[in-house]
Amino acid sequence: MSDSPDYTPLPSKGQADADPYSIPLEEIDVSDPELFETDALWGYLERLRKEDPVHWCADSPDGPFWSVTRFDDVMYVEKNPEIFSSEPTIVIPDPDPDFPLQPGFIAMDDPRHNAHRKVVQPVASPRNLKKLEPVIRERVIEILEGLPGDETFNWVDRVSIELTTGMLATMFDFPWELRQKLTFWSDMSTMAEDQLVEAGMVPEDREKVLRECLEFFTDLWKRREGKDVESLDFVTALANSPATRDLDPLEYLGTLVLLIVGGNDTTRNSITGGVLALNENPAEYDKLRADRALIPNMVNEIIRWQTPLAYMRRTATRDTELGGKTIRKGDRVVMWYVSANRDESAIPRADEFLIDRENSKQHLSFGWGIHFCMGSRMAEMQLRVLWEEIMKRFRFVEVVGEPVRIKSSFVKGFAELPVRVHPG
Repeated sequence: MSDSPDYTPLPSKGQADADPYSIPLEEIDVSDPELFETDALWGYLERLRKEDPVHWCADSPDGPFWSVTRFDDVMYVEKNPEIFSSEPTIVIPDPDPDFPLQPGFIAMDDPRHNAHRKVVQPVASPRNLKKLEPVIRERVIEILEGLPGDETFNWVDRVSIELTTGMLATMFDFPWELRQKLTFWSDMSTMAEDQLVEAGMVPEDREKVLRECLEFFTDLWKRREGKDVESLDFVTALANSPATRDLDPLEYLGTLVLLIVGGNDTTRNSITGGVLALNENPAEYDKLRADRALIPNMVNEIIRWQTPLAYMRRTATRDTELGGKTIRKGDRVVMWYVSANRDESAIPRADEFLIDRENSKQHLSFGWGIHFCMGSRMAEMQLRVLWEEIMKRFRFVEVVGEPVRIKSSFVKGFAELPVRVHPG
């Protein structure tokens, strides 16, 4: 979109090609997106959990921050929001002063957070999801029945994106024929600057795209003002609740981005990650073929294993101590869910993918405490229905090439997963 020469990719730190134990501890930066793109992060996280579980990274492109890598320490941060604030943002970079987009109520503290969350929560309630499940199943069947039976295709495009985009369009009551806009806006909102550069864009292009998103949704807002909130779509709920009907435009956009990313990137990457995990662990795939009743438990394990959002940031509201380290007021504190979910001290055999794992819900992919993921049941339902229908049709969804991972330390996901399906 832009041919500006002023933005160039950040130089590589070289961590992805190095032995994690060969780098001086103080030089480790687990926010390096190359570690995620190459799937080279695991040794670094293991080392931090063992040697420095509350680790000061003094030199990152986005400024200094603390990495919290053990399960119990992450839980402590989550359980103490009065010490570790979600404001001003939940990602490592500080907000752009020229375009201070706030990612919705996830970047608010109570009581404001709770007031805004309550407005949209009924859309993802068990009662509403029960109504939606037949619709989701119908769409899953349509997607799976349309897959080619004799050629390689990209699972991300044909299944993961298609299913989650359709779900989002339903939750927003968004024009069905324009639903791919939701995927585009989601991707644009989470792209790191390096990714923008590689796509031929600059930060101004992102702002332009997101303002177009705001303009589109503002029109939907105006059309739905005064309507019955029992219609249970996100826009109608926001437009008619006393807590949110006076949102300023950037607050509205931030809430939209939160709901779009939360409903798209997370489930979409768990859908892809589950197929890859079963291929990498064929004994687990055999268990699934032998006993489809394992599907609900497997869904929890997939979400733990994939950890589709790798971290959340908090900001210290006061001087405090964590893991023997002194954290100063204003310091950025990053909870690495992706590390906590592999912490052997909290999760037995955490480095193994086990679809019949006991206590499979013991993971931090949905966060904890007041910010526990509002859409957790929605994600679990989509994955469960998908795998129920997959197992009715296919003996094997076979991965036939290397996955292409997203270059991001926040969204832990995939751009491509080449597969073939084998009916059974």
